[in-house]
Amino acid sequence: MKILVVDNETNIREGIVELIKNFCPFKAQVYEANGVDSGLKSIADINPDILFLDVELDDGTGMDLLSKINEINFHLIFITAHNKYALDAFRFSAIDFLLKPINPEELIEAFDRVNKHIKNSFLQDQLLIMQESLNKITHRERKIVLKDSNSIYFVNVNEIIRCESDGQYTEFYIENTKKIVISKSLKEYEEMLELYGFIRPHHSHLINTHKILRFDKVDGGSLIMQNNDEVPVSHRKKAQILQILDSL
Repeated sequence: MKILVVDNETNIREGIVELIKNFCPFKAQVYEANGVDSGLKSIADINPDILFLDVELDDGTGMDLLSKINEINFHLIFITAHNKYALDAFRFSAIDFLLKPINPEELIEAFDRVNKHIKNSFLQDQLLIMQESLNKITHRERKIVLKDSNSIYFVNVNEIIRCESDGQYTEFYIENTKKIVISKSLKEYEEMLELYGFIRPHHSHLINTHKILRFDKVDGGSLIMQNNDEVPVSHRKKAQILQILDSL
């Protein structure tokens, strides 16, 4: 296993290399580069299995480096400081990332994901969605990547009707598509989608306000969605829901 770490800050890069050597669960050779140009040269020379790539580099960005590669045949893990827009981009595209300073437990989890699927044939498409997210495209154009145990889905956000919590899983109900079950919590998707017209009328439900058909006042109140699904409205959210409906 060959691992390349590309980061422009020497002390951070060396710290990441040391963490990898200490916590990598398989035998590996670890290499370093400090920017776009040196990273491209290292990729060509060593053909890494895993690339840890900083988002911001002195001679460009991590996306600049990736745009110069014709075929990405390694597992990509971004490393970044805490930035809400960057984190949203990673989450929408379902691309692996680690926050600085890197937590050893999260590094081990990243290696576990690598072990399950070392090559990602959809990475180019995911990177496109990440770039679109960074460019803050409109609601109607926004896409999100959803992964279940068997498949990867590229979904238009405006086609999501609703999401429902099932323990640590989230069920997605999408226009003209079968139900998709994802092993992430509803809370995580609430944080991602709230800027795009999604609200949580009940602790187990997240809905797209653009897909509400009507509000039914029977039995305390419920929302009827465009696919005729009925979603309960909690008592404390009723006033907020009615206000939103008045503004639509």
